[in-house]
Amino acid sequence: MGDKRFQLIPMPASREPASLLAVDRCVSEIRRGRAVAIRGAGGVAVLVLAGEAVTPDALAALHTVSHSAPVLALTARRAAVLGLAETVGKIATLSTDGDLTAQTVLILADPLAGPLADDVKGALNVTAKETPTYDCESAAVALMKLARLLPAAVSAPITDPTATDLAAWALRHDLLLVDAGDIFQYDSTSARTLRAVSSARVPLPNAPDTRIFAYRPVDGGLEHLAIVIGEPPKEQPVLTRIHSECFTGDLLGSLRCDCGDQLQGAINEIAAQRSGVLLYLAQEGRGIGLVNKLRAYELQDRGFDTIDANEQLGFDADERVYLPAAQILRQLGFERVRLMTNNPDKVAALGHCGIIVEERVAHTFPANKHNETYLKTKAARSGHVF
Repeated sequence: MGDKRFQLIPMPASREPASLLAVDRCVSEIRRGRAVAIRGAGGVAVLVLAGEAVTPDALAALHTVSHSAPVLALTARRAAVLGLAETVGKIATLSTDGDLTAQTVLILADPLAGPLADDVKGALNVTAKETPTYDCESAAVALMKLARLLPAAVSAPITDPTATDLAAWALRHDLLLVDAGDIFQYDSTSARTLRAVSSARVPLPNAPDTRIFAYRPVDGGLEHLAIVIGEPPKEQPVLTRIHSECFTGDLLGSLRCDCGDQLQGAINEIAAQRSGVLLYLAQEGRGIGLVNKLRAYELQDRGFDTIDANEQLGFDADERVYLPAAQILRQLGFERVRLMTNNPDKVAALGHCGIIVEERVAHTFPANKHNETYLKTKAARSGHVF
């Protein structure tokens, strides 16, 4: 990945709140099964629905309002596992010889919805798009990921002749409108606007001198936590653990992963060293969300490993973003860290965000019969060092 610093996409500060708000509102609409309009470059615009929320009535309404036949936009990872395209890392758009049905959309979007029949597969027309294209279909799939839904979007070009003024047209149809660029910039803009909004002393077992800081972006979006133990000196590399939230492992003590052990082990190790920082990021399931993680678990029970399960759903093996971690560390006054991790990619990603990782500190725990295969997969396929 090189040693270049990660460059956040520039945006005028005055536009940041409006940009984030536009995306957040559309995320809310999409999760409720409503359509939103996405405006791309060159006057192109589309009307989109979440693939997993589509119904026959919603599909018909999309066709009527947009004046175009809907297509389905998928990540090419999902298209590849369906045997429809060999374009990993790209977007694939699918249409059918006849009308696209809600049932076909669900089967194409969700590997748990049932098998893809040969006659349906034979009637599909597939177009693969190189990334990054930054077009409307790519933006639609990115919006689904931000909504923590399956990365599949039903999309219809807006060709209504009355839509010359797109903003006015959307208002007449009670539709929210968002620029594709705001969707693509959302992660970096959200991270850049993180601010500490509260803190409190929270004594922990073996670490009574602990303070927790809550960070929230300007849009009021997902909050990340910094658990600061002791008083780490700013002039030295701080012992740091970047931990992605895991409801099943951290809270319930699930044996399917090692997250709970890693969380408590990091706190204990930092306490033993008398100071350090644990960042608790709101990125459940390697960034795919709790619901999709449970879907991945079901696929694992059907024989897929942890990486293949994510890819069956259409996600990359790891969808996490480390910009929030870098931003929080800088606000705490740290530019250098000793990073507790088994994942070399995490070291490289943090370096791309401008934080110097002076040492990777091993962070391993014994396996059990429920997570042994999971840990072996991370080592063999993701390069984790145990």
